Amino acid sequence: MASYLQVENISKYWGEKTLFDHISFNINEGDKIALIAPNGTGKSTLLSILAGKESSDRGGEVKFLKDISIAFLEQEFEYDHDNTIFEAVFQSAGFISDTVKEYELAIKSGDEKRLSKAMLAMDTVGGWNYEQRIDEILTSLKLPDRNQQMSKLSGGEVKRVALAVVLLKDADFLILDEPTNHLDMEIIEYLEGYLTKSRSTVFMVTHDRYFLDRVCNTILELENGTLYTYKGNYSYFLEKKQERQENQSAEVNKARNLYRRELEWINATPCARTGKAKYRIDAFQDLKTRIASPSQDTKISINVNSARLGNKIINCKHVSKNFGNRCMLDDFTYNFNRFEKIGIVGSNGVGKSTFLNLMTGALKPDSGIIEVGETIKFGYYHQSGIHFNENDTIFDVVHNIAETVKLADGKTVSVSTFLNYFLFPPNTHDIKVSKLSGGERRRLYLMTVLMKSPNFLILDEPTNDLDILTLNVLEDYLKDFPGCLLIVSHDRYFLDKLADHILIFTGNGQVKDYAGKCSEYRSFINDYMKSHPDARLASQANSTIKDKNTTEGKLSGREKYEADKKAANTGNKRKMTFKEKIEYKNIEKELSDLNEEKLSIEESLNNIIDKPEKIVELSKRLSELINIIDEKEMRWLELDELNN
Repeated sequence: MASYLQVENISKYWGEKTLFDHISFNINEGDKIALIAPNGTGKSTLLSILAGKESSDRGGEVKFLKDISIAFLEQEFEYDHDNTIFEAVFQSAGFISDTVKEYELAIKSGDEKRLSKAMLAMDTVGGWNYEQRIDEILTSLKLPDRNQQMSKLSGGEVKRVALAVVLLKDADFLILDEPTNHLDMEIIEYLEGYLTKSRSTVFMVTHDRYFLDRVCNTILELENGTLYTYKGNYSYFLEKKQERQENQSAEVNKARNLYRRELEWINATPCARTGKAKYRIDAFQDLKTRIASPSQDTKISINVNSARLGNKIINCKHVSKNFGNRCMLDDFTYNFNRFEKIGIVGSNGVGKSTFLNLMTGALKPDSGIIEVGETIKFGYYHQSGIHFNENDTIFDVVHNIAETVKLADGKTVSVSTFLNYFLFPPNTHDIKVSKLSGGERRRLYLMTVLMKSPNFLILDEPTNDLDILTLNVLEDYLKDFPGCLLIVSHDRYFLDKLADHILIFTGNGQVKDYAGKCSEYRSFINDYMKSHPDARLASQANSTIKDKNTTEGKLSGREKYEADKKAANTGNKRKMTFKEKIEYKNIEKELSDLNEEKLSIEESLNNIIDKPEKIVELSKRLSELINIIDEKEMRWLELDELNN
């Protein structure tokens, strides 16, 4: 395999802090590599250096193989707010868009020589079907309305546009900075499949461990300024990292024993020290440096107290909430149990945030009752984070909340000591918030939530921007959290480790309770879609899931689906009539048109802010469409059974 990238002795410093120092590595054609490192150690900076956006300090070289194409997905996508989605993608296409524009100008010019040259260029870059390729990628990323204005998009939609730009470049080398952030599970799975099959070489930073495990074949770990290489996926990395740490620990212990013996020798007859062997004195100094180096397994320590949790948690009885005619929660009844851990999944805009705000009392229901136990003390980690005063220091942020923190073992420590547990050592306490990386801000925010000793913890997309090492420790803490957990996340690994069951928000106020792990639910949905190849029927897959407190709900969604499928196959089925065949074909076209209209209305509702009369009008039509689509889909399923 050809060497696509050679990195030699690059370094980066942030004031007195060393991010990385004289690191070198090589990436070959076809490699799919993930970089793992703690927050604040320069992961994004390293990617920017590779992409040519930043330069190495004190020399070093970044050498790509000549003539290979490179695409860079940054965490923040820069775009013209007045552009449509199509314009944003097309204008970012570089030489292809330039070639297409030149072809269009050549046609208008009437210059045959210019036109001939432009047509040859179109052949070379594949410009003839480029617009079709744009539409295909946008549809795959659930962005079918290419004329929607960029200024009206949500953060997740902007991320999908940025992904479309990168994927359409079909580059030889992809540099991806947190590609799964702000994406829902369906899009993450699509991207996972795309990169797995792609011939592109990939170098990325991601916190999504399932994604990393399934896409990457090599892990680079940056720890204490040193780069370690693991030729395998994430599972292999975990195994070999533990071996490395055990070996290093053994070596340090040996060095400490030798240091004690050498210290006795160095202190013996100090008056004659000048006569001692210089090589042995130098070796002693080397030993001293080795045992004084930072611990290789330094990690965050979460050991906070939680308030006592009573028997009554939250009881919801027939709770409903609407915005205009748009139903966000419809007749929801559920009693939370002590120490319950629940995952929440669903697409953007289906009511997850509304639900969280109802539980905490930030919103009041239109109907129904929400009873909160007297002992409940909420801790709410918002997806958007909190607004820090940029001029405050790290110490100011926590000291403004409390001077001391109570730990799980009953001890009380100062906030200075507590900061150490979250990897903010004393020399960082005076650093201003404005100097922190995105991950460090998230870690500080998490600390401010936990130090208040909540017993009902709500985490809204907690995995965004937190490094993998922090996530592992957070998961260990949350598994034994002596309270209730409510987690909104698109991170399948995180939910699998923590959630007892899943609440699925399917839209129009409907909530399904899936009695299983998140990965089981996704597998169930994917299996259902394979057996029903019309992708519009995902909502039908969700409709087969029954609430766990019903008689049918004693089966998980997957079990119910398999049982129904088996029952359907036991009897003799009649054949479809000619009239039914025509109806079957027509329903497919009708469903396509109806779902396109539904999607368009949902997008419009997400972006309308100050036109209540328009919201009412669109919400009414959306309600009608949902009922029509449900009826059509049920009829399609009946006919599809006859057709198989």
